[in-house]
Amino acid sequence: MTIRACLGIACLTLAATAQSQEQQPASSLPLWEAGLFGGAASTPAYPGAEDRSTRALVLPMLIYRGKILRADRSGIGARLINTERVELDIGFALSLPARSNDVAARAGMPDLNSLLEFGPRLKVQLAERMRLELPLRVPVELRNGFARQGLVFEPRLVFETSDRSGKWHADANIGAVYGNQKLNQYFYEVAPQYVTATRPRYEAGGGLMMTRLGASLSRQLSPDWRIFGFARYDNLSHAANRESPLFRKNSGLSAGIGFTWTAHRSTARAWD
Repeated sequence: MTIRACLGIACLTLAATAQSQEQQPASSLPLWEAGLFGGAASTPAYPGAEDRSTRALVLPMLIYRGKILRADRSGIGARLINTERVELDIGFALSLPARSNDVAARAGMPDLNSLLEFGPRLKVQLAERMRLELPLRVPVELRNGFARQGLVFEPRLVFETSDRSGKWHADANIGAVYGNQKLNQYFYEVAPQYVTATRPRYEAGGGLMMTRLGASLSRQLSPDWRIFGFARYDNLSHAANRESPLFRKNSGLSAGIGFTWTAHRSTARAWD
């Protein structure tokens, strides 16, 4: 929903690098892999912002394919139900902070802290290479006393493909992002004490935040090295709070590149 910070880029990296591996039978994959991943991404400072945020980092990487606990292409979470067509798990995401001093529209307003998002996610396999994902997450500020900031619902369709060798993998997804009133207030509300000559009072409401189209491509260079790239387009022209003075653009483009390096693998095999 929001821009991805350090762990957010980590999730994008895992998504791009582990997807082709997950096309293999689970029993052929190691239970865990450890190494490094690095990436650079450029995104809007927040949905509807004119200003942009760019991050680059190198961090430890861990992929774990346990029976219940998982850290793989779908993120980090606990798998509660797993059948041939339906999977229910608990997923996590992390959003990037935005300092008001770096965002002209929010000058003099409180900073936007990182939001840790977690909640149930239902995945339904519609066809061999197509699935429906229905995640419902609760965003919690990592500062400000871990204050809860509403709810976000992000349904999407995911299409995947790869070559026979498994070296190339591509995916595309289309979806929408809905936030309740509290979440939209966090991004778009202007309280009386923050009103200026160019920033009138605004009361945000719940509803559609954006529709989204994304794609990624990865290439395995060797058993230990993989590179990837991704792009995401957000359309906010029908957003519920487009009249907010903090809402400055009807669209946003995010893009990034990165790599993973696997240093160690377990001899134990993954769970199905």
